[in-house]
Amino acid sequence: MKRAVRSRRKVYGQLLGHARRHPHRECCGILAGQDGLITQAFPAKNVAADPVRNYEIAPKEIVRLMGELRKRRLEFLGIYHSHPHWLDTNEPSPKDVALAYYSEAIYCIVTPRPYATAPIRAFSIRNGRAMELEIQFLP
Repeated sequence: MKRAVRSRRKVYGQLLGHARRHPHRECCGILAGQDGLITQAFPAKNVAADPVRNYEIAPKEIVRLMGELRKRRLEFLGIYHSHPHWLDTNEPSPKDVALAYYSEAIYCIVTPRPYATAPIRAFSIRNGRAMELEIQFLP
């Protein structure tokens, strides 16, 4: 049985919208909420040298976003990014796994493909291994 992640339905729309606005490159951002429930996505600028194949959030932007979370009394729950429309799957790449520095974080990967069976997938990435998590979308 997969461990479950709980998220508000509006976050689903926010992530898909962000990915579909930039289908040819990776988008990224931070997931936040309270009591383990993801209630908000905070989009970030992808500053990676090759944003078509990678994502990176600038350290200054992470600090700014964390300040915004504190101000709103939200907890940092995870990170999301997309894989461009030409990739077949939205699962962690070897590079995604290697760069997963926050072992307690939820890592969501979004595909902008309009007919994807699972356009958003969530993973726990620890010790170089990714484990898929079930996503429960709540009103």
